Amino acid sequence: MKIEFEKYHGAGNDFLILDNRLEKYSSLTKIQIAFLCNRFEGIGADGLIFINSDEFSDFQMQHFNSDGKESSLCGNGGRCAVAFAHSKKIISDSTTFFAVDGLHFATYISPYEVKLEMKNVSKLSKTEDGLIIDTGSPHYILLVEDIQAIDVEKEGASIRYSDSFLPNGINVNFVEKVDSKHYKIRTYERGVEGETLACGTGAVAAALGMHYLKESEGIKEILMVAKGGDLKISFEVTEHKYHQIFLKGPATHVFSGKVEL
Repeated sequence: MKIEFEKYHGAGNDFLILDNRLEKYSSLTKIQIAFLCNRFEGIGADGLIFINSDEFSDFQMQHFNSDGKESSLCGNGGRCAVAFAHSKKIISDSTTFFAVDGLHFATYISPYEVKLEMKNVSKLSKTEDGLIIDTGSPHYILLVEDIQAIDVEKEGASIRYSDSFLPNGINVNFVEKVDSKHYKIRTYERGVEGETLACGTGAVAAALGMHYLKESEGIKEILMVAKGGDLKISFEVTEHKYHQIFLKGPATHVFSGKVEL
C-alpha cells in the first residue's frame, strides 16, 4: 500500500495526517500505524490522524496514538487537522468537525495560530497532591516548584500506571507557576508512553486547574509554556463550570511524503 501523508506539529506535538475521505487507508492495522509513528524504524510522530468524511460536519478527525491504538481527544492534533484541512481547501477559515468526543468549532487564523473550542468542563476532582480533570482526555495535574528537576518519564509513568487509574491509565502534567497568567508545563502522555513536547488537552486541563486552585483567580486567559512552544487557553467560568474554552497555538506544516507498506 502506498501512503501519502503530511507531517504537522502543534508546539512540537507532531502528527502524520492522512486524507482518508475515500477510505483509502481504513485498512491500516494497529501494528502498521505504530510502525509509521516509530521514530527509529518508521517516519516518527506522537500520533497519526485520519481526515475522514462526515455527514454532519466538514470532516471527521480520527486520532491514533503512537502505539497504534485509537485515542481519546487530542487537542493539538485537532488544531493540526484544521490546518491540514485548510491547506487542502476542505474548509475555509472557520469549521466544525467531528472528533471522538463530539463536534468542535475551530478557526484557522494563520500557521501561527489555530483556535480550537473545547468541550465544557464541570468536574474537577482534588486528590491528596493534585487534580484530576477530563478535557476530552483524562489528566492528572501536579503543581511543582522546579519543573526542570522532575524526572517526567519516571514520575509520570508511576502515576499513569498506578492502581488508582487502572485499567486505562491517565496523562500526567507537571506545572510550575511563573505568575498568575504564565506557567510552564511538562506532560507524560499515555499511548506515547513518554514525555511529549506539548499536549493540548493537558495544557487546557492545567490552565483550568490553576484557576480552580485560585492560583490564577480572576484570570480568563493563561499562557502555558511547553518544551515545544507556547499554548494559550482562554475560558469563561460560572460556579466552577468552565465553558467557552479555547486552545490557541501554532499548527505548523513540517513536510509531505510518501511511503510504501
